[in-house]
Amino acid sequence: MKVSRPKLKWWEKLYFPTIAEGLLTTFRHIFNKRFTVQYPEKRWTPPFHFRGAPTLLTGLDGKEKCTSCKLCMFICPPNAIRIVAGETEDPKEKYPAEFYIDFGLCIFCGYCEEVCPCEAIYLKHEYEMADFDRTNLIFDKETLLEMGRKEPYLTGKEKPFKKGGG
Repeated sequence: MKVSRPKLKWWEKLYFPTIAEGLLTTFRHIFNKRFTVQYPEKRWTPPFHFRGAPTLLTGLDGKEKCTSCKLCMFICPPNAIRIVAGETEDPKEKYPAEFYIDFGLCIFCGYCEEVCPCEAIYLKHEYEMADFDRTNLIFDKETLLEMGRKEPYLTGKEKPFKKGGG
């Protein structure tokens, strides 16, 4: 197959129109009000609807809310959640004996929070999850429950979402 290229005019061979178009785009973006956050010294405050790290919540009685229905495990696109069910004498009948979330695989989509029937998973505003070892990014049930107990998950201090990234 032979591809024929269009013939360039003499001003197109000089590349001036393309260079001028690129410079025009550059000058247009110079005056946009964007800013850089000096990260370690100044932390970024996420907007109200930010989806951060999934955590496990406890009820008002202090017991974990999860009933080990495994819906979050089935809905998770990258298969980052693993649950092993255990039985108890409580009327709840089941609880997660093992609950793991691999944050190296998690894409923070929020499906696990949406599908949970007992509202046991909540996506907090934590986004600093980096580590040099991937095995440290696998959080067990106790760690996830501790993350959920750190602060109230709806404090009212978060700013409402503003259009344009605020």
